[in-house]
Amino acid sequence: MGGTFDPIHNAHVGAACEALAQCQLDEVVFVPTGVPWQKEGRGVSDAEHRYAMTLLATQSHPRFRVSRVDIERRKPTYTADTLRDLDEEYGPGTELFFIAGADIAESVLSWKFIGEVFAQATFVLVNRPNAVLSTEHWPPAAKVVQVEMPALDISSTDCRRRAAAQRPLRYLVPESVGQYIASRGLYDHD
Repeated sequence: MGGTFDPIHNAHVGAACEALAQCQLDEVVFVPTGVPWQKEGRGVSDAEHRYAMTLLATQSHPRFRVSRVDIERRKPTYTADTLRDLDEEYGPGTELFFIAGADIAESVLSWKFIGEVFAQATFVLVNRPNAVLSTEHWPPAAKVVQVEMPALDISSTDCRRRAAAQRPLRYLVPESVGQYIASRGLYDHD
């Protein structure tokens, strides 16, 4: 499960739980983006903060793991590179799944090296509230699984705005992530 995770919130963790159960996965590897190429020019928190928050949010689940593969790349992060690195780490015969919100279905065709991504992994598209799932323009070879999850309409953008306005984040982000954000004043500048 890749993402900027700025910050990671309960809908991210909930989506991972649903994908784990519904797709009968062995584990979910959270991969915080190192240098998000699609967010150039927008302020993104330091990768180490996003990594730390992801660790805090996932530490209590025995089948969640956090990878530094994209953070250590130190150049723009592309999903094809991430999947290639994970495939190498896990070895031959490992089936990779890429978990994402259904709202990415329209933009995924603009991703760099998308043909490689379709060849490397099955997309697990998690339905979010008010998201329209359309993969009609995807190539026929693309493997897609749709996962339903309870409605949790939470966004990282809203969490950052709330933190900047000193509004509560309780029940939006894991408690440990909320404490991390507050103790470091992460979004006070937003």
